[in-house]
Amino acid sequence: MLFDITRTELVARFGEDRIATLPAAAFPPHAARTEGARLLRTVGVPTGTLSLRGPDPESGLLPLVREVADADEEAGGWPVIGWLLNAHLALDPDSGTVYAFDPDEETAQPLHTDASSLVHVTLRFQRLLEEFAFGGADADEEAGFERLEREVAHIRRTTSAVDPLPFGDEESVWSVVAEEIAAGQRFAAGSPGAASLYG
Repeated sequence: MLFDITRTELVARFGEDRIATLPAAAFPPHAARTEGARLLRTVGVPTGTLSLRGPDPESGLLPLVREVADADEEAGGWPVIGWLLNAHLALDPDSGTVYAFDPDEETAQPLHTDASSLVHVTLRFQRLLEEFAFGGADADEEAGFERLEREVAHIRRTTSAVDPLPFGDEESVWSVVAEEIAAGQRFAAGSPGAASLYG
């Protein structure tokens, strides 16, 4: 695992009810024993920016890539673990890499070297969205946006120093999310950032 992230850390930051996990039984047998599946089962990810894919209510299994997007034979058997922007996220059980499949563009892109990187980026952005404040009523909004842009750039830079995949392409889904956050979008109602921007 590239990043050392624990469930205790996530719960302390977001609370137990804001952490999503995937059950072990939802993974195909060849994927269930992998480090990525273990991390998504025991540590989980904070809800909000990223959505984990729930298992099918009847089969109890995660969908496979071939059921949601065009893919070659090998990738078609990978479990779909989540959804980010317009992309299905799938876990390659053999390499541990997380891929983004865009069903409209019929493209696949390696997005994370491993699942810990996925959790790390989600945690960093979700924390920024929930804690960032532009300042008081008299604060300079332009200065607030500059500070927000620096925070986003810091997440990109420190992540890329360990895993170059999430922001390696300016068109990647995480690059798009980063741009949206830097532009003041994606702040949830009730967060300090939303209160500063929208009152």
